[in-house]
Amino acid sequence: MTTAVAFLLFGLRPVSLIELLPGYVTAYLLIGACIFGPIRKVPSLRQAVAFLLPGTLLAPLALLNMGFWAGSWLLGLPAWGLLLSRWTGEKPLRPIQLLKFLGLLVLGLVVFTFNAIYPVASVGLFLLPVIPLVRLASPERRLQAGVELLLGVATVWIAIAIPTPEGAWSSPCVHAGGAATVGLMIAVWARGLPRRSRRLQYKAGRSSKTRKAHIGMTA
Repeated sequence: MTTAVAFLLFGLRPVSLIELLPGYVTAYLLIGACIFGPIRKVPSLRQAVAFLLPGTLLAPLALLNMGFWAGSWLLGLPAWGLLLSRWTGEKPLRPIQLLKFLGLLVLGLVVFTFNAIYPVASVGLFLLPVIPLVRLASPERRLQAGVELLLGVATVWIAIAIPTPEGAWSSPCVHAGGAATVGLMIAVWARGLPRRSRRLQYKAGRSSKTRKAHIGMTA
């Protein structure tokens, strides 16, 4: 999310397509590395195509002076990567999951748009350093959490330090806060899917054991 927010802050300035597109590609690939790197598994061809295709299709929108809105896809990209990282032959993506993801993305873009007028969601910006700060308590993820903490603090500092462009409705800090809130909201939903699946498997396993024990007692 820090990568996505940093790119969106960069896109607030009047920049040309030549300047915007390399940053978009870099941010896209960095987010992909953050998603697929920790699982230490090279994504399959279909995972790679599904991950890159939306960004590839949205990039030409910059030619229509819609580069900022094309970049807003990055707000849902972490969640999209999480969904794809669990897409296997045994566990295909269900249509209901895709519909929920798209619905949350549309809702998030609405929140992001109106946050410029009612900046309630801007508090999400300060969650970027708070979340890894809490994760520092976990010994096995201390290094990763430390890096995330530095990135989160840097993103907050940049968002506050960048001056408000002349004629803008709101400050970069407000935009960054809305972006962080939207992205975290969708990513938390995507990250919670496996936990629910494991609970269902756990319950199914308990039910199976109960049935076997009952059959044994009956015999």
